[in-house]
Amino acid sequence: MRTCASGENGARRDVPAWGGDTTADDVIKLEQVSKRFGQFVAVHEADFGIGRGEFFAMLGPSGCGKTTTLRMIAGFEAPSEGVIRLEGRDVSKVPPYKRNVNTVFQHYALFPNMSVWDNVAFGPRSQKVAGDEIKRRVGELLEIVRLTDFSHRKPSQLSGGQQQRVALARALVNYPSALLLDEPLAALDLKLRQAMQLELKRIQREVGITFVFVTHDQEEALTMSDRIAVMNEGRVEQIGAPRDIYDEPASVFVAGFIGDANLYQVSVLDAAGEVATVDICGERVAVPSADDAARPGDQATLMVRPERVRVMMGHPDNGHVGLSCTVKDLVFQGPVVRVALTTRDGNETVAHVGADEQLPLLRPGEVVWAGWERDAARLLPVGRVVTAEDLDRPTGEVI
Repeated sequence: MRTCASGENGARRDVPAWGGDTTADDVIKLEQVSKRFGQFVAVHEADFGIGRGEFFAMLGPSGCGKTTTLRMIAGFEAPSEGVIRLEGRDVSKVPPYKRNVNTVFQHYALFPNMSVWDNVAFGPRSQKVAGDEIKRRVGELLEIVRLTDFSHRKPSQLSGGQQQRVALARALVNYPSALLLDEPLAALDLKLRQAMQLELKRIQREVGITFVFVTHDQEEALTMSDRIAVMNEGRVEQIGAPRDIYDEPASVFVAGFIGDANLYQVSVLDAAGEVATVDICGERVAVPSADDAARPGDQATLMVRPERVRVMMGHPDNGHVGLSCTVKDLVFQGPVVRVALTTRDGNETVAHVGADEQLPLLRPGEVVWAGWERDAARLLPVGRVVTAEDLDRPTGEVI
């Protein structure tokens, strides 16, 4: 029942024989797509493709434009400008029911009076698919989502995670070109949400269909995605693999939104090739820099991830950058201790220290050194830092 196809990166993957054409071209393509609501620009010139068999996430704070972008792909909103292509065809003005995509929302909208089997069979029955083919499709999808033994139950007899898997099977049974998921895990508790992240990725790999996943949760995007588009105020700030976005953010916003980051405002003293010399908290240090990313006299932002910061009782050696700091607080978080520090000029710094590390003198008020290897830092152009307001906007916004 399985055939082999090549993904966008050349890796082989098992996909159902019903997965259709398995070439690595873009299933979805947005070409300079914008969306306006009156004078408000919700999406500004989105221009990217989503590959066949790819798990693609659109990540950003509430109000950044990710849901509007998804709704335009689904056909629920029409772009103000630009073109949306599905399988190479311009569908910008095609209604949702004529697009070969399905959408799974946060609220699964299962039919409460129908069994699991009948819920999944609803789509092919509506399309008047032959009975034997319906039986084959439903059986296959229930096996993939691991609900074969629950096929006669009603939705009310299932857990939240099981209901979600029914919704996924129902959305996949008509073999869409892409499955669109609008924050489908948001209503689940933490443990179940983490378990379903792995389940979603497993299901996507087994069926080999393109998944487009909207979320404001960094962990979800980093855990499941092949690529992530980070959005901010209607613009796509960066697209890349999770590790690339985490290690090599393209902007201050991306650095602050993806994971924890120490961000220092620095003055560029000298720049030559891939190295720049900056003034950070009165210290003159050399840091990695992309070509032409900084010029002498520029103001820039230096990023260092907390897990790359070491807390030392003495001055660091020549291989490390070091800042004199005062311990502000220590928070035990299981495998790590979160150490909050303050530099001499008032910059907040956070270090993640292994819980088993022996630091007997580490206590609030102690003067220590925060150090990191020189290549652990990244020099970024000046930009707006993500704030608590970005993370706490009402989740009811559909922008």
